[in-house]
Amino acid sequence: MNKSDLVSKVAEVVGITKGDAGKATDAVFDAISAALKSGDDVRLVGFGSFSVTARPARQGRNPTTGAAITIAAGKAPKFTAGKGLKDAVNG
Repeated sequence: MNKSDLVSKVAEVVGITKGDAGKATDAVFDAISAALKSGDDVRLVGFGSFSVTARPARQGRNPTTGAAITIAAGKAPKFTAGKGLKDAVNG
């Protein structure tokens, strides 16, 4: 399922236009992104949790030349599935 499929499904289930469902979907994604950017976690009970993890700098290799390179430290978004989502997937 891609984003347009998700928007179509939301519009169908809720009974609104695809345009409104698209705006609502974008608003949810934007709110999650903004919360993570500001350092907050997002917990959706029964679905899962979004958080940010710090990745330290590390040594890597250029796959073409084999030369050692330093990969900079950074942050990465992380999702942990909740019990409700795990139960739904596992039947």
